[in-house]
Amino acid sequence: MWRYFLKNLDINPFEQYTTVFKALSDTTRLKIMWLLFTVDLKVSVSEIIDVLGESQCNVSKHLKVLKNAGLIYEKKEGRWSFYYYLENDNKFHKYIQDAILQIPKDYMKDEVIRCKKRLDMRVDGKCVLNANINK
Repeated sequence: MWRYFLKNLDINPFEQYTTVFKALSDTTRLKIMWLLFTVDLKVSVSEIIDVLGESQCNVSKHLKVLKNAGLIYEKKEGRWSFYYYLENDNKFHKYIQDAILQIPKDYMKDEVIRCKKRLDMRVDGKCVLNANINK
């Protein structure tokens, strides 16, 4: 599916790889991917905002970059949009996942704690409005 997505972008094959590396060259986007791989395979914008302490506008921009690179996809569930890691059997994609998973958990311990708190606030697997992870 990833290869299909990138083929539709009308870029040459080598630029497909460059697009992925550019998408991962930002700390916030790398943290989003790391959280998707290690904590939960789906997150909402509001959950990412709470976990990373970023503005809604910034998080949305980062998610758009990751989505355009073919690393994640968006799925509407009721009034919420969840973002998922776009799994595929592409060897390159597997290497990218393996590289991201090499980031030591200690570097992300605060984000992991906030993420687990925020995900524990879900009701029947769905986000809740006005959840506060600082309570």
